[in-house]
Amino acid sequence: MKKLFNRPELWMVGLLFLLMVPAERLELFPMVENQLLGFRHIWRNSTLPPEQTQFPYDEILIVDTEEEFFDEYGSWPLKRADIAKIVTYLHKLGAKVVALDMLMDFPNGYGEDPLLAEALHAAGNTMVVSQLQLKNQQLIGINGPTEVLAEATQNGYTNHTLIGSNLSRVRFYPEIHQEHNIWPFAVKALSMAVGEEPRLEGQTLVVGPYRAPLDHNNDLWIDFPSLPPHTNFLSKDTPAAITAAMILMDLEDIPEEEFDYETEDLRPLVEGKIVLVGDTSEVSHDIFETPIGEVYGIEILADTIKTIMANGPIRPAPELAELAVLLALFLLFVAASHAGHFATPLYLLITLAYTVAAFYAYVYHGVAFSMTYALLACVLSFVLINLFLYLKERKQKTFIKGAFSQYLSPAVIDVIVEDPSKLKLGGERREMTAYFSDVQKFSTISEKLTPEELVQLLNEYLTEMCNIISSHNGTIDKFEGDAIIAFWGAPLDQPNHATLSCLAAIDMQERLAEMRQVWKQQGRDQLYARQGINSGPIVVGNMGSAQRMDYTMMGDTVNLAARLEGANKFYKNYTMVSGDTYQQAQEAVDARLLDVIRVVGRNDPVHVYELLAKKNQTSGTIAGAVEEYARGLQVYQEADFQAAVQHFEKALSIHPGDGPSEVMLERCRQYLIDPSGWNVVFTHTEKG
Repeated sequence: MKKLFNRPELWMVGLLFLLMVPAERLELFPMVENQLLGFRHIWRNSTLPPEQTQFPYDEILIVDTEEEFFDEYGSWPLKRADIAKIVTYLHKLGAKVVALDMLMDFPNGYGEDPLLAEALHAAGNTMVVSQLQLKNQQLIGINGPTEVLAEATQNGYTNHTLIGSNLSRVRFYPEIHQEHNIWPFAVKALSMAVGEEPRLEGQTLVVGPYRAPLDHNNDLWIDFPSLPPHTNFLSKDTPAAITAAMILMDLEDIPEEEFDYETEDLRPLVEGKIVLVGDTSEVSHDIFETPIGEVYGIEILADTIKTIMANGPIRPAPELAELAVLLALFLLFVAASHAGHFATPLYLLITLAYTVAAFYAYVYHGVAFSMTYALLACVLSFVLINLFLYLKERKQKTFIKGAFSQYLSPAVIDVIVEDPSKLKLGGERREMTAYFSDVQKFSTISEKLTPEELVQLLNEYLTEMCNIISSHNGTIDKFEGDAIIAFWGAPLDQPNHATLSCLAAIDMQERLAEMRQVWKQQGRDQLYARQGINSGPIVVGNMGSAQRMDYTMMGDTVNLAARLEGANKFYKNYTMVSGDTYQQAQEAVDARLLDVIRVVGRNDPVHVYELLAKKNQTSGTIAGAVEEYARGLQVYQEADFQAAVQHFEKALSIHPGDGPSEVMLERCRQYLIDPSGWNVVFTHTEKG
């Protein structure tokens, strides 16, 4: 929970998902949702068996007054006298219901309304169009057929709910139905066919044996049927429609006594069906955009009847289900945000899984989830989380470069910047190597120099030494005057930390020797540096006060490294490493065992080595002196001081001035006089 409070982007993601709830209910992005609905519906129609998606050709027929019909007819629109003939012929052919998709809200100028009214009344189950006049979903009037026609037939409104720019639903108005007894055109046509009045039972439309669910807005979602291959419109080249010419023109001159015989082939196309008469000619402009493309108005009416007869197979997901999905996606995104490098693939996988699930629910179960809003929340959340991570990463990189640039090598900083997980701040125990160095007799040298000369000399020395430490990927802990404190093994894991420190120490002594030659030529003081190195468990991390912190180390291993630096003085040498360090670096360096000692403040004995050179590079007189020193140390540890004296004297004859040999020779001579205080472990009583 604490992590969530520290990640404001997750709270913003939660707010995004929360905002999608009212956005979905208010359908704020209908154009995108219409496209997604269209994709799902087309997939549904191409996936499910035909009997579940195709049009009920044996139940519904469209009589189409299309472009070719009017070319032959010679004028537009149809005369009401000819409409009367179509109604009469369809009735005689056995139509169960004749529904005219024609708004006749003004009297005919030729006085043909009584003729049409008579035909409608005589046919029985007939109806025409009316339209609701709505303002803010409130009824302000009904634009219905003329009074003469209204008395002779039924009517139903053809208002469809516009979602964005698409027609895909039919809205029901319970109060209007109850007060004015007017229903949607398709519902009225179907109720006349089944002989029962429609009714609403809560959010369900009931028409005889058919029950279709409505959504929270009392909308019926139209289930557009699948069409035969290479067919774009239900009313064109499908068994669902015939041209009006087959009714009006082909039957016009048939004598009454020959009508049944002459219509034997036509009657099966009409008999027992709900017949919708409508206009698909270009001049009618009766074509609309739907999620699956353009559909003629008469086709939408037919599809609506088909939808109700199929008991409303398409319905929106319940609100609780939509909320549950949004909550699940949010929780999954929160979980994925903690997956590190796998977060982005997980975001994509979650989004893809939701998309597949939404398609599956629609195709196989007719449940329409509002994909736009969930996907929008997913996409915006992905962008938001990654934006915050980018800004956080950039801030982190800036911090790392600022915090470590003074004491880490550029190579190490680059590694940490690329993968900050390699850096653990706050203090941790890890295997490392500590390094201490100090300039011999620096106080004496500094007393002879002006402040400017002292600073220049010290800067030259520290710069060269620190460059070498950095080149071996070491970390500068701090400077204490002329002293350098450094370590290897943090903040990055360095399995070869001991080797790196030893190689750096050798290079520093070699570089310092070169610098002494230059200083000597310049007549300046020459610097000699003593180095102490120890490996083992060290606590490292950001330590200090709330106002000032340093990335530093502490522990017994560190203290021993400092003691070894000082112990060089007792052996007149310049680089001393512990046995723990040598054991890890021995494959890369030459060294000699100096002694087994006990330093001030520590009871455990330590094997100490003098670091000589890189592996197999010890040469000249020092190589011979080292061999004799090793023989002398061996017999010294056996308390054979006389033999030890001979070996150390021989070592000095080979390499005069060898500091460790001089120290051990003097110690053996003392034990020859008084061996009572001898011990294999030599205890130093001073820090050095």
